Amino acid sequence: MFWLTWRMDPRTPCLIGIAQRTIRAQPGPEPLDLWESVAREAAADARLPVERLDSVQIVWTDSWQYDSPVGRLAERLGATPRHRAYSKVGGTVPQQLIGAAAGAIAAGEIDSALVTGAEALATRRAYRKAGEHVPWSHAADPKPPYGWERPPHPAALAHGLFLPVHTYPIMETARRAAAGLTIEEEMRERARIMAPMTEVAAANPYAWRRTVRAPDELGDRFVGWPYTRDTVAVLEVDQAAAVVLASSGLADRLGVPRDQRIYLRGWAYAEDTWEVAARPALGSSPAVAAAAKAAFGRAGLTLADMNALDLYSCFAIALRQACDAIGLDPLDPRGLTVTGGLPYAGGPASDYVLHSTATMAGLLRAQSGHGLVTGVGMHLTKHTYAVWSSEPGGWLGDAAPVHVAQEVPIVAACEGAGTVAGYTVAHGREGSAEKGFLVVDVPGGRAYAVVTDAGLLTEAEERELVGVEVALSSDGKLNVASW
Repeated sequence: MFWLTWRMDPRTPCLIGIAQRTIRAQPGPEPLDLWESVAREAAADARLPVERLDSVQIVWTDSWQYDSPVGRLAERLGATPRHRAYSKVGGTVPQQLIGAAAGAIAAGEIDSALVTGAEALATRRAYRKAGEHVPWSHAADPKPPYGWERPPHPAALAHGLFLPVHTYPIMETARRAAAGLTIEEEMRERARIMAPMTEVAAANPYAWRRTVRAPDELGDRFVGWPYTRDTVAVLEVDQAAAVVLASSGLADRLGVPRDQRIYLRGWAYAEDTWEVAARPALGSSPAVAAAAKAAFGRAGLTLADMNALDLYSCFAIALRQACDAIGLDPLDPRGLTVTGGLPYAGGPASDYVLHSTATMAGLLRAQSGHGLVTGVGMHLTKHTYAVWSSEPGGWLGDAAPVHVAQEVPIVAACEGAGTVAGYTVAHGREGSAEKGFLVVDVPGGRAYAVVTDAGLLTEAEERELVGVEVALSSDGKLNVASW
């Protein structure tokens, strides 16, 4: 260990500060208050005065749009960082910010960086239910556009298909059919995979839902069939997290103990096609395999070397595509999460990977070894894989995508025959089926379509539709399917 200390490049980045908060009593603090709280806690953990931060970076918050998010936080902290960033939307964003900060540290551009994020969506719901306006500070005026990198495809918007709770189950049904599973088998397998995650959440003091659930207790009402409310990310939470990274030279000067430093051994970012219908195979992801291969290769480690895993779990298809791509048994004894996952620990919009990274860092401090943390963005579009370790090594990599898949053309308006490639049935808050969404193979590419007939919606949930021929009619914008 003395040799490693003596030979280490002082620019080697390491994670030296972590913090998390979960607010259970609503109404709770606004995001700015949460950012400040976890930033100060993480900086204290790092032994770094907040006013000395070289970089302050914030993950996009869905809860409230501030006029100057980073500026307001820096003002609260009394910091004058020379580098500032406020991200776009997406579950990969925390790792992309962390990776960029680590790269800047390694290049000697900065010595320290804070990455933080917070959501107060449970508090927003509490105000809404009380019929009250949210009394938060420094509102942006005018309100900025939503922070996605690209808006949905016009054909998807025309059909009302833009919510993840509808796009992800479309990919799930496609994978189910490709795997030769029946509807009932897929549901049972999903419950078996996700029930152990509730045990992890129950032991996590920051988890939103801390109740152990058996597989047969995860069959609450449907949201986007075949997904139930109990097996998808819970978004309306009040949670915040922060991490502080620094150069090893600064960590030495701050007196940070060696066993408190966690190293990013390697990471990678990859993209699938942005539109669900444009993917050659709806149920699989070549980008996941590419990101995993690059991250492990840069780290000089393999899946077998990992002591702990946290796979992004907003929906079961994200877990399954990851397991398929890296050759992992979903029931691996190491488990799929260190937090409990987005359905149980909490899915604070774009912020979850800060929580999984902070939890992984705490675990690697307590028990040396290596850990894998993954992220997913948009509609299973963007993917990050990061290998963390209690020992330095590897090569960081960069944010450039390592894979972009070929695209199937999207046919906006279509009439005639087509074959179902994937589908879902949207359910309302009362639990009733409201609308079916289909991705259909048609001459020249793929088309989106809807189903509104009550009888067909019932049938769609009772038999496998993938591979079934349907008839499409169109008004030039909206395609309606029947069979």
